[in-house]
Amino acid sequence: MKIARFSHHDAIRYGVLDDDELVVLSGDPMFAGFETTGERVPLGDAVLLAPVIPRSKVVCVGRNYRAHAAELGNDVPAEPLLFLKPNTSVIGPGDVIVRPPQSQSTHFEGELAVVVGRIAKNVKAADALDYVFGYTAANDVTARDLQNSDGQWARAKGFDTFCPLGPVIETDFDVEAGEVITRVNGEVAQQGPFTDMVFGVAELIEYISAAFTLLPGDVILTGTPEGVGPFVAGDAVEVEIPGIGTLRNAARDAG
Repeated sequence: MKIARFSHHDAIRYGVLDDDELVVLSGDPMFAGFETTGERVPLGDAVLLAPVIPRSKVVCVGRNYRAHAAELGNDVPAEPLLFLKPNTSVIGPGDVIVRPPQSQSTHFEGELAVVVGRIAKNVKAADALDYVFGYTAANDVTARDLQNSDGQWARAKGFDTFCPLGPVIETDFDVEAGEVITRVNGEVAQQGPFTDMVFGVAELIEYISAAFTLLPGDVILTGTPEGVGPFVAGDAVEVEIPGIGTLRNAARDAG
């Protein structure tokens, strides 16, 4: 089931994607369930928004693909390498990524995003998928020069607009059969199966929830395959996950 968060007639609503229509839901299905209003909105009349705004945090995993770690000259960590993005970094499909003046080198990183559906603390891997509401596509935008100069990643990863999510949440997705494809101006830059992850979704939820509580609506970015690289103002970056959809964002410079 594909769940969209969208704007229609100046109201923010939720709906289930049914071909080229949205079956309107009575509220946020994460909290209100899947009761419908009986209304349908043509997809072309709706503006898709970020399918979720994390209640507290976006938890990201660094160097979770061996080839990506190697391309940046890093070793694969023995345990998941975690960092956070603020929820103010989240934008939706079609929104513009703003390249800040502090950075001269912004990079794309296409990723699978996990949307948490229940409060999760000290969850075991065997039970972890019971806490997943669904999956969407993400772009872990990074100011690579600031990442290198700062020595820690909060600023480099956390600028406003640096966490595009979308276009929808797929509640029934086979991660083991999935892959992510990133394109810049239509040219493939990244393509990697999720089976190449060093730490899988269940392992990540166990590890993360042992450190801090995950709340419904929190998002986990699971890492990026090799092929990351720069983009500049005027470029269009697409992150496609077959079975979920394509997240597309153009870029511009601040000011």
